[in-house]
Amino acid sequence: MAEPLICLKALTRVFHTDEVETHAIADIHFGVPRGEYVCIAGPSGSGKTTLLSIIGLLDTPTSGTYLLDNQPVSGLSGPERARVRNERIGFVFQSFNLIGDLTVAENVELPLTYRPMSSAERQRRVAAALERVGMAHRGRHLPSQLSGGQQQRVALARAVAGEPLLLLADEPTGNLDSKNGDAVMALLRDLHRAGTTILMVTHNPEYARQAQRTIHLFDGRVVEETVHERVA
Repeated sequence: MAEPLICLKALTRVFHTDEVETHAIADIHFGVPRGEYVCIAGPSGSGKTTLLSIIGLLDTPTSGTYLLDNQPVSGLSGPERARVRNERIGFVFQSFNLIGDLTVAENVELPLTYRPMSSAERQRRVAAALERVGMAHRGRHLPSQLSGGQQQRVALARAVAGEPLLLLADEPTGNLDSKNGDAVMALLRDLHRAGTTILMVTHNPEYARQAQRTIHLFDGRVVEETVHERVA
């Protein structure tokens, strides 16, 4: 069994609005070994995005323990959390989140500018990431000049250019037609085969079966886990 990259114990997130207390997630326990491809599934409002935000250090749990690469993250300061996000976690969102007045290459390079590396190294990583997703020929284009599928490829390149330990994908095909959605899923499979640990949220049962395992949430709790047999 590979060593755990993610370990969650009794994780809970409570939101307070006026006099209402909402348990977005409650008593979550699971681990993700290095190199695994895991899907998080469940109906709207089941806590999927909240859980992914906590794992991605965009939010903090109300209680419980979260270990990332065997290190507790609860005591990290704001700047330390930002550094870990930048260096260890790649994000792919449903809405692409590209910056409109930056070129494709500049979008991919942006997270790398916060790291202590040379300009030459940044350029090398940008070129390699764009080549990996088949977008090397579009480096000088703006996001507005790309289709939705192409924009999501660029978002994937941006996520993997930093060579993260963990790739988080929140409904990565949600804004795409089936053809482009299938293409993005094929890229995720390729990244996983190359050794990337992937945690993906999706509503699509077919895409969920492409992961090795699905963790099913309902009302903020894990209610079932499914192991999938995949074609290599």
